[in-house]
Amino acid sequence: MQESDFWSDQKNAQQIIQKLNNLKGIVDEFTDLMKQLGTLQEGYEMQKIEPDDEMQLLLEEELEPFLEMLTAFELEVLLSGPYDKNNAILELHPGAGGTESQDWAEMLYRMYIRWAEKQGFKVEILDYLTGDEAGIKSVTILIKGINAYGYLKAERGVHRLVRISPFDSSGRRHTSFVSCHVMPEITDDVSVDIHEHDLKIDTYRSGGAGGQSVNTTDSAVRITHIPTGIVVTCQNERSQIKNRAAAMQVLRGRLYEKQLEEQAAKLAGLGGEKKEIGWGSQIRSYVFHPYSMVKDHRTNTEMGNVQAVMDGDINVFIRTYLQASINNENG
Repeated sequence: MQESDFWSDQKNAQQIIQKLNNLKGIVDEFTDLMKQLGTLQEGYEMQKIEPDDEMQLLLEEELEPFLEMLTAFELEVLLSGPYDKNNAILELHPGAGGTESQDWAEMLYRMYIRWAEKQGFKVEILDYLTGDEAGIKSVTILIKGINAYGYLKAERGVHRLVRISPFDSSGRRHTSFVSCHVMPEITDDVSVDIHEHDLKIDTYRSGGAGGQSVNTTDSAVRITHIPTGIVVTCQNERSQIKNRAAAMQVLRGRLYEKQLEEQAAKLAGLGGEKKEIGWGSQIRSYVFHPYSMVKDHRTNTEMGNVQAVMDGDINVFIRTYLQASINNENG
């Protein structure tokens, strides 16, 4: 930043400043934690010399939030992937089951919105397609915040719901599936080869939940990447130009993720096999009936308060999965 030509490239300068601010934030958090640790240690030493019940209670009350902050800080530092600190693009797609699965997709959409709000992140809707009777057929959102992708990559996979269906007059129990796909928002400095002749671009009238005149013109955009068959859509803006830019943004992320998946599949000898949105492929189960429990099948982490989870309290699942992944990477 001390270089005389630092501001000659405005975009690069902003990225460097953002990186500096991120590092400063980590240092500030560490300094604050060390101060709190020092205070707790002083109290502990005093308690050993001269025990006091009131001081003991005070120390215990201060210790719990400190440990929570320490765990969060540890995870933040460990998120060292190349794009962990990027914004995240999250897509939800219902599996088989019609209205029941589409309703489940909307419930998950609300859950992630609530989670983002609790993290202080901003959310932009890139594409939203309502269901025929209830719920949503698909949704794509951009979640903006430091480490958004690093955290949300833990949510990638199939989510399973077991409940008494409100759409079944017989009151039978139903099982529904929704796939969650997460990718980083790819900045222009990342090389993702996209050739114009490989794209099929269609425009159509929006059917989304946008503004008053969103669905009065052919502003919605569908882009098909012919070599891979990847299809992305965006219809939330009134401007076709803005929708195309947003769709290209999602396509860049999808292609980047595909590159990573192919590399991982090659190394693991998996041949790029993909699981269906159905039985046996779920990463997490949300059981509303006959009992209440949410269980992550990758880490066996369980939580009995289903409503809290649906209100965005999913950090325990994210944290345990990422911690396990990091431990596996480190051997």
